[in-house]
Amino acid sequence: MLKRIISARYIRNMSSGASLVEKAKKSAAYQAVDENFPEGAKVVGVGSGSTVIYVAERISQLKNKESFVCVPTGFQSKQLIIDAGLRLGTIEQYPAVDIAFDGADEVDTELNLIKGGGACLFQEKLVAAAASKFVIVADFRKRSPSKLGIQWRKGVPIEIVPCAYAKVSKDLEAMGAKKVELRQGGSAKAGPVVTDNNNFLIDADFGEIADPAKLHTDIKQLVGVVETGLFVQMADKTYFGEESGEVKCWSK
Repeated sequence: MLKRIISARYIRNMSSGASLVEKAKKSAAYQAVDENFPEGAKVVGVGSGSTVIYVAERISQLKNKESFVCVPTGFQSKQLIIDAGLRLGTIEQYPAVDIAFDGADEVDTELNLIKGGGACLFQEKLVAAAASKFVIVADFRKRSPSKLGIQWRKGVPIEIVPCAYAKVSKDLEAMGAKKVELRQGGSAKAGPVVTDNNNFLIDADFGEIADPAKLHTDIKQLVGVVETGLFVQMADKTYFGEESGEVKCWSK
């Protein structure tokens, strides 16, 4: 149902003269699938986000779609897979993934990522880590001119065990975080956001991140931290839908 609602909105936008950016997001998603989908793939990871909707759409158009299963990174991507008529699997069933497609909140020039803005964090990283190839699809606004923390200013998403939020928050401040916030549900929910794994999320703003690998390691070592939204040297390619309507690709 979620996918049908979102898709209907996008179809209306596309048919009524959608922006070049929206068209470029679709082109980027289609190109990412066309250029990278492995022949003979058996397990495909599918992430979440507005651009990945087009990824699922393109995958559903493949003639051999009955020959592989799709593993979701969270609730939204599960619905995308189901509503696209694709075979649904789980990471527990298929821990070796041939290729995974996902979005990102920010991408730097080394293809390091910030992810987790949509609250699908741990499962996103689990599927990405299981994938032989990891491809990102995003629009130009997610591209950093140099370092992480320039375009995405909401902080590094960090998934934590709920009872540890106070201690982890203090630890992050001691590490130099400029602002640490327990993510709230807002008007949709009274209280903190709860992830698909029943954890809380903290957003920690460290400003521009000079060494994402070190920051990830330092945060991950804190007791109570499940995973960080710093995806360091995991992506193989990133496809950007440009403001002009074109598609640009960064690769290793």
